[in-house]
Amino acid sequence: MKKHLLSIDDLTIDDIDELFETAAQMHDVQGRSVKKLPALRGRTIINLFFEDSTRTRSSFEIAGKWLSADTINITGKGSSASKGESLRDTVLTICAMGVDALVMRHGASGAAKQVSEWTDAVVINAGDGTHEHPSQALLDAYTLTRHIGSLEGKHVVIVGDLTHSRVFRSNIKLLRKLQAQVTVVAPATLLPAGAKSWAESSGFAISNDLDAVLPTADAVMMLRVQKERMSGGFFPSAREYTVGYGLTKDRLALLRPDVPICHPGPMNRGLEIAADAADAAQSVVLEQVSAGVAIRMAILYHQLAGEGNDE
Repeated sequence: MKKHLLSIDDLTIDDIDELFETAAQMHDVQGRSVKKLPALRGRTIINLFFEDSTRTRSSFEIAGKWLSADTINITGKGSSASKGESLRDTVLTICAMGVDALVMRHGASGAAKQVSEWTDAVVINAGDGTHEHPSQALLDAYTLTRHIGSLEGKHVVIVGDLTHSRVFRSNIKLLRKLQAQVTVVAPATLLPAGAKSWAESSGFAISNDLDAVLPTADAVMMLRVQKERMSGGFFPSAREYTVGYGLTKDRLALLRPDVPICHPGPMNRGLEIAADAADAAQSVVLEQVSAGVAIRMAILYHQLAGEGNDE
């Protein structure tokens, strides 16, 4: 694996298979009474989050601690960045303390790549603007493989706010690497610029008719409507969005009962997903959270303790 994990593009198929195999072993740790492995003893990991997060930050923190690393959380509001310090000075100051890895979330696309050029520490992208969120895509695909096996030829439907979603971008790259058939569904106002040309070059389909797509789905991923990133009227009303693109109780009936329903969270219940779907027996939302710890343990292990990283 490459030194940094900034994008799904940094991973080969062999890397992905290796991460999934390691994650399966790490998943077993969650069932133990003592959840500790000595793999990263002596390593120091900083979780540097300039945007709010529950799942990603907590799971990276747990992953680091279960691997015996010294893990420290720093938020944008709790750092000198809130006093006007530049990102570069913040990163250089932290790395001068001798840290081994930075797990970073930032509101600017490309921020993680820029930071990787300023430091010798391993940089793991935990979400940069509307660019990518590689660990989320990995845990999503890992969760699906545990339910439906190999994703080759499987039809995965991704629905929602594609314009503002870094999860969508990473998932497309990963699912296509795993040879899944992918259809994205969204209103025209929530399709990112260049989506059609990207679809043609990458081999995924675009639709605006959710009812037509759901009956052929092998897995469905609902994406959050990111209202905090919206400055204009991307759709007339919440009700109209739900009618056209929400996974409602009626649409739940269009899915086969064995089709897993994913959502990277947090969920806007009643907007993009109904409570009936979020809490359905085929919902794997909480399994994604559990898988997130396993995948992030695997990432930290391979980036910091794998071949080529031993002292």
